[in-house]
Formats: sequence, C-alpha cells, structure tokens
Amino acid sequence: MLNALGWLLSEQSRAERFLSLTGLTPDDLRGSLGEPATLGAVLDFLCSHEPDLLGAADALGVPPETLVAARRGLGA
Repeated sequence: MLNALGWLLSEQSRAERFLSLTGLTPDDLRGSLGEPATLGAVLDFLCSHEPDLLGAADALGVPPETLVAARRGLGA
C-alpha cells in the first residue's frame, strides 16, 4: 500500500490535507513508513473521501474495493 501513499503525496494540496488531518509531520511520515498505523492512516484518508478513493484506485489499477478491503485487513 505504499503505492497508495505515493499517489496521495503526488499532489501538494492533497498531501497537505493528509498531514493536517492526521497530525503527522513529513518527518513523522518518513520515520513510520511501512508501519500498520501509518498505512491505516493512508487508507483511512482515502476511504473517507470518495474522489480520493476513486482517484487512487484508478491510478493504482485496482478496484476501490481493494483499498477498502486492505484497510479492513489492517484491523479497522
């Protein structure tokens, strides 16, 4: 799901919104890559805003349900 993070960060306004909503700083994010909580935050962010969910799914070449299922798989 790091590809989802890459997509999320590919647009500055979306990246800023993610950091603002999660309270993470860029340093926090870099230091926690690969941790389930961080991956969960990325997927929560995407799943909570349908345009982002659909955009990420399209960019990653997966159905949106795959991202939702991945979030559930992390224990949400």
